[in-house]
Amino acid sequence: MPSSDSSPPATFAEMRAVLAQLPEADEAARTKVRLRQADLTKPLGSLGRLEEITEWLAAWQGRAQPRCQRPRVCVFAGSHGIVARGVSAYPAEVNAQMVQNFIAGGAAINQLTAAIDGDLRVYEMDLQNPVGDFTEGPAMDEGRCARAMAYGMMAAETGIDVLCLGEMGIGNTTSAAALCLALFGGRAEDWVGPGTGVSGAALERKIETVQRGIERHRAALGDPLQVLAAVGGEELAAICGAIIAARMGRIPVLLDGYTCTAAAAVLHTLDPHALDHCLVAHRSAEPAHAALCARLDQKPLLDLGMRLGEGSGAAVAVSLLKAACACLDGMATFSGAGVSGPA
Repeated sequence: MPSSDSSPPATFAEMRAVLAQLPEADEAARTKVRLRQADLTKPLGSLGRLEEITEWLAAWQGRAQPRCQRPRVCVFAGSHGIVARGVSAYPAEVNAQMVQNFIAGGAAINQLTAAIDGDLRVYEMDLQNPVGDFTEGPAMDEGRCARAMAYGMMAAETGIDVLCLGEMGIGNTTSAAALCLALFGGRAEDWVGPGTGVSGAALERKIETVQRGIERHRAALGDPLQVLAAVGGEELAAICGAIIAARMGRIPVLLDGYTCTAAAAVLHTLDPHALDHCLVAHRSAEPAHAALCARLDQKPLLDLGMRLGEGSGAAVAVSLLKAACACLDGMATFSGAGVSGPA
């Protein structure tokens, strides 16, 4: 991520102004796909969510022949000061090590992106300067948070058919849990899970850390962007920026697991329609993800017991999008094939 001196200026006011201008779905394109689905040689609705996927793609790509030939997977990597409290099974230095693993092609997401003929981009945030320990003060000030959002906007480039968003950051499930508690209420233990594999005393420390963080930042709870700055991380802010830019560019978005969905929840809380162009790719094994998806009125496409992050579940879900488009494009119609339609 560029240093604060070289980054373009960004403020929450500018982000709110963009959110106020989000384009709507192309309902004409959605209707055309729905009409074609009704004429394909199959019982209406028999392909289930594959049919819903093509309608969704058409509406947000703005074309009656949706496609998924150019998927992009974006992994935002951030660093968290909260790790010093022992909330993760891995040390903070894993952040930079994993970025190098991504670059070398050795991570799971490298293999999954190759399997879908996708384009993988890794966005390294300011790993050498972790965001603050949110139990002692805000994780970020407004400037740092808004700059991270602006940086994330660069991921949504022209020509992409679908944007798959993921993250990597030791300690960021703690920030995700704090975000959810701040946005939706409840108890800290409702939103805290094992993350990279903590249990016992470490899990109790994680719950206590989330609770302390929210108690410290109660003044921010009425403003989702202030909440993001108070307890979030640069990679979570960048995901928010990427979602906004994708909407402006009419690019459908697949959200990965718990942490990615928690970041997106900030935008949903600002505007209940801000995530209409997004689908949650998979239900994470992180226990709170199901409750979070329900809050966002999202039904994940897959449930494979995954909890890796890295955009891995989103990359796997691209195969469903490709299958949906292939059926819509390649199947014969009742009239064209000489097959009798329903009585």
